[in-house]
Amino acid sequence: MTMFFGTIVLSILGMYGFRPVDPYMEKVFALSGNTKQGHAIFQMNCATCHGIFGDGLVGPSLKEVSHRKSQTDLIQQVISGNTPPMPQFQPNPQEMADLLSYLQSL
Repeated sequence: MTMFFGTIVLSILGMYGFRPVDPYMEKVFALSGNTKQGHAIFQMNCATCHGIFGDGLVGPSLKEVSHRKSQTDLIQQVISGNTPPMPQFQPNPQEMADLLSYLQSL
């Protein structure tokens, strides 16, 4: 019964945008991102689909994406592989912090 109640509570919290922070995300949020490094990571891993300047090609435009999605949502999008054809990408925490910094600059 307790496990069932916990699942219900997490589901309700999820409906309102509250998600538990996992250890990977905690590490990412504890770091300062470097926009220049994030740009390099973006060029190597994302630009083929999202365009050199993040304005979209095969993948959607990422211009002002940080206004539409939270940092938690952006991390989840990158690492999950749940939105084909976008591949799963597992940057280390510093690389993810750098990438987030770059995405905020778009």
